[in-house]
Amino acid sequence: MLLPSLSCRHKRRRTMERSAELRELPSLEWSEQETLVEAAEEAVLEPLADFPHIDLRTGVEPWDRRRAAGKTLRRDRPHADHAALSVGSDRPDPVALIEAAHEGRQAHLIPLRVARMASSPFAFLRGAAQVMAWDLAQGARGAIDVVMNGDAHISNFGLFGSPQGEVVLDLNDFDEVTVGPWEWDLKRLCASIEVAARDAGVPNGERRQAVLDAVSGYQHTMDDLAPRGSLDVWQHAARADDLAFTGIAIDAQSRAVVRKAVEKARRKNNRSLLDRVGERRTDGGWRFREDPPILTRVDQATRQAVTSGLEGYAETLPRERRFMLSRYHVVDVAHQVVGVGSVGTRAYVALLCGNSDQDALFLQVKEAVRPAHAPYLRGMPEPYASHEGERVIYGQRLLQAVGDPLLGWTTIKGRPFYVRQMKNMKGEIPVARMTGRSLTYFSHAYGALLAKAHARTGDAAAIAGYIGHDGRADLREALANWALAYGERNEADYRAFRSAIASGRLTAADDPQI
Repeated sequence: MLLPSLSCRHKRRRTMERSAELRELPSLEWSEQETLVEAAEEAVLEPLADFPHIDLRTGVEPWDRRRAAGKTLRRDRPHADHAALSVGSDRPDPVALIEAAHEGRQAHLIPLRVARMASSPFAFLRGAAQVMAWDLAQGARGAIDVVMNGDAHISNFGLFGSPQGEVVLDLNDFDEVTVGPWEWDLKRLCASIEVAARDAGVPNGERRQAVLDAVSGYQHTMDDLAPRGSLDVWQHAARADDLAFTGIAIDAQSRAVVRKAVEKARRKNNRSLLDRVGERRTDGGWRFREDPPILTRVDQATRQAVTSGLEGYAETLPRERRFMLSRYHVVDVAHQVVGVGSVGTRAYVALLCGNSDQDALFLQVKEAVRPAHAPYLRGMPEPYASHEGERVIYGQRLLQAVGDPLLGWTTIKGRPFYVRQMKNMKGEIPVARMTGRSLTYFSHAYGALLAKAHARTGDAAAIAGYIGHDGRADLREALANWALAYGERNEADYRAFRSAIASGRLTAADDPQI
């Protein structure tokens, strides 16, 4: 599914031969350079070629040729182009973009979303994905697409359990997933490091070094993955107790942070969650303990709709998973407020029990909305584009090396949802712990993890050719300059957002979690 069609492969072989001939010429006119770039673009593999049959009789271009093609693309889009933040007079009002993102959300929760975004410039960045999507769309864009996360800020990397019971570190939020330029994900990661470090009072030089390290981690890992076999790329997961994949040694401070986070994640399971959020009914059964506005009960009609939605969701699971799920039944359903950007969307948590009332399973049923980058990109191919929940789950399965075995999607009251386990040894590396050596280490590690995710669907060889070996500094410097500029832009947008609250244009509620 990830390889181009037979006719495309033949065409690309011819264009690669043509580009090889052009490279032998001592000098090129502009028209010839343009032909060379077009030839290189034709050699790059599509991230999601949506064709009905897999052709196992014809190979693709060797990785070294595709790497050479990626290197050629620098002629059309030099690394220095990525340093510029294009913010013209036609830039929309950022508050208006955020207000537009509120459309379709639950109105009574929008003030809570506003309050969470107003808590810090980093929280604002997290909730203002639509603002950054517009900004990215105005800037430099390369020719190589991947299945992109769409929201790869540093708090969207975290810990979770594999089906084998290991704790892994990877991307863990995919609401914004789509097909687009790899550099947009990397730029959002770099900007988030700059903004979060500013919030923490990290000096400018250390912030810049952290951004440089994130790009270096991406660069080093993509270079390492370029010649590897596809099976190797797809199977390799980053176990939290063995982070050697980063290419740099983990320091004692970072190791301690990881160890503590892993220990905490291991304690997060269905049994511990039941003790924390469940309470006994008078008849001896379980129900959710209300904690408004974070966790609230739903009416009987909503409960029945969610239960029916879960029955439909079961049809999206592999047969063996359906068999396992059939051993459970829904005991209770509650509405849950999660995250920053997701506040206001419909999110439910269902408590199911199996062999006994101690055999608990928690499923999160979360509304999937149109991704922030949708106005600017072609998006996922059909049928994944027609159901936002399926888009999210398909993207997550593509980008994660290991994942939740109970991922699926459904429709409830005409709205698309996706389903996943609520607590599956999930945890986080607290941003507040990322100081000194740890900021450097985790920035590098997250850049490496992002490269691993992109290499699963994108053309790793071509991307590696474009970005160059990890000894090449010009892309790192360009993205560090961009991140610094975006940090200042985000500060200005944050001030405008706070002013909109002060003037009464936006209403912010009290948030018990702030």
